[in-house]
Amino acid sequence: MNSTLYLIDASPYIFRGFFSIPSKVKTPAGEPANAIYGYTEFLIQFLKKTVPTHLAVAFDGSLTTSFRNEIYPEYKAQRELPPPELEAQIGRCIQVTQAMGMQTFIDEKFEADDLIGTLVTLFSEQFEKVVILSSDKDFSQFVNAKTSLWDFARDIVYDEKTVQQKFGVLPDQIVDYIALMGDAVDNIPGIPGIGSKSASILLNEFGSLDNIYNKIGEIEKLNVRGAKSLKTKIVEGHDKALLSRKLAEIKLDIPLEVTLERLKCSGVNKVEIDSLFEEFGFTQIRSRVPESS
Repeated sequence: MNSTLYLIDASPYIFRGFFSIPSKVKTPAGEPANAIYGYTEFLIQFLKKTVPTHLAVAFDGSLTTSFRNEIYPEYKAQRELPPPELEAQIGRCIQVTQAMGMQTFIDEKFEADDLIGTLVTLFSEQFEKVVILSSDKDFSQFVNAKTSLWDFARDIVYDEKTVQQKFGVLPDQIVDYIALMGDAVDNIPGIPGIGSKSASILLNEFGSLDNIYNKIGEIEKLNVRGAKSLKTKIVEGHDKALLSRKLAEIKLDIPLEVTLERLKCSGVNKVEIDSLFEEFGFTQIRSRVPESS
C-alpha cells in the first residue's frame, strides 16, 4: 500500500496569491503575475514540507457552468466573476503545476470539489492516508480515520475530532448540516431561520436530515428554546432542505480517465519550469524549487 495521496484544491491558493501579492508584480511583458507568484510560492512550500509521491491538483473550470447551476440557477449567483487580471493568470498556474510534475484536473461541468471527491473514492483504498488541501469546509464531509483536511495557509489539519469541535456535527453529517442552515458563500438556501446552532442540535438529536423528517413530531419536545417554531420552520422548509442537500453533496462518480500511475509525481521538468519562470520574470524563486520533487 502507498503512503499518502495529496489532493489539492487549487482555487483558494490562486485567489490568495492574487489578493495578498501586490498587483505591481507583473511579467517583463507587463502582464499581471501576482496570482501566479503567490500560487507558485504555495506549491514550493508544499513540496518542501511533504515531498509527495502521489498527487493531484484540481481547478475550477467555471463559476457559472456547474451542473449545480442546472439544478438551481441561483447557485453562486451572488459571487462576482474573477477580475480579468486574475482570470488571465489561471491558465499559467496550471502550466506551473504541470511543469512541477503534478497531475491536473479541470472540468467545465464539475467543480474541483467533485473532481477531488471522485479521486478520493477511486484511490483511497490504495493509500494509508489521504490529505485534501483546501480551506473549503465542504471537504469536511470526507474526513474519516484515513482522510484529513489540511488548511495549508493556516496550517490547521482537520480530523474527525476537530471537525466535530468546529461545526458541532460529525463529518458524515456535514452535508445535512449545510442542507439545514444553507451556505451564504455558495448561495445555498437552506431552511430560513435555521442557523448553525439549530442545525447541530437537530443533527445531534436525530442523526440525519431524513430522520429529522421521519420524526418531525418529536422536534417540539426538544429541550430548546423555540422548539415549536423550530418544527414549523423545518416543515415549511422541506423542499429547500432537499434542494440544498443536492447542492452541498460532492459528486463521487465523475467519469475520469485516470490511473494510479498517472498520480505519481514525475518531478520538476527543469526545461519547462525555467522557460516559464524566465517568461514571468521569476528570477529569484527558481532556486527555491525542490529539484527532487
